[in-house]
Amino acid sequence: MYQHVWESGESIALPVGKAVCVGRNYVAHAKELNNPVPESPLLFIKPTTAFCHFQSPLRLNSALGEHHYEAELVLLVGSRIDHTTSAPLEHISGIATGLDLTLRGLQSELKQQGHPWECAKAYDNSCSLTPFRPVDGLDESSVLHYAFWQNGQLKQRGDSSLMIFNLHTLLKACAQYFTLVPGDIIMTGTPKGVGALQSKDELTLSLLDGPAYSATVDIS
Repeated sequence: MYQHVWESGESIALPVGKAVCVGRNYVAHAKELNNPVPESPLLFIKPTTAFCHFQSPLRLNSALGEHHYEAELVLLVGSRIDHTTSAPLEHISGIATGLDLTLRGLQSELKQQGHPWECAKAYDNSCSLTPFRPVDGLDESSVLHYAFWQNGQLKQRGDSSLMIFNLHTLLKACAQYFTLVPGDIIMTGTPKGVGALQSKDELTLSLLDGPAYSATVDIS
């Protein structure tokens, strides 16, 4: 069963809550999928059943279709954030990296039909997370970098300063609709370079000033 953990390996004394995810938060990623650049944050939710640790093996269901990776910076909510919170970044207690996995074919099919596409985003093990680094809040000047490798090749490099909507704006937008409680996470959007996973792929995720974490893919 998934439980948030610190980089030290200690369990985090917070419940596992929802994941509020942000779509198309980098211009280059929106363009690579031929999507318009949004004028306000695009939000969707993953349930707790989607959470798993970024470790070997990363087990995925082949019957669902082709799984695409989207590497993202992840924020851990340490105290309540709602629509009245003026400085939401002060309520963030941890940062990590994670994969927002997507059934791209199913997502495209559902979008073309005008249907919701939660099935393509919120399925089991679609929210794979590395351990969290403790932070004593963040501020609007914070710039965070992260990267993702597939079989030793750098596929994605993220820079929070290149986000369309910065971290403060994202938290304010999320809290306008969803009260964020301790143990919730925010997945902040993916940079360009998304692609398909294959069974036996060797994956690596890292905040660039911290440890690298590895996982092997098992699609069966």
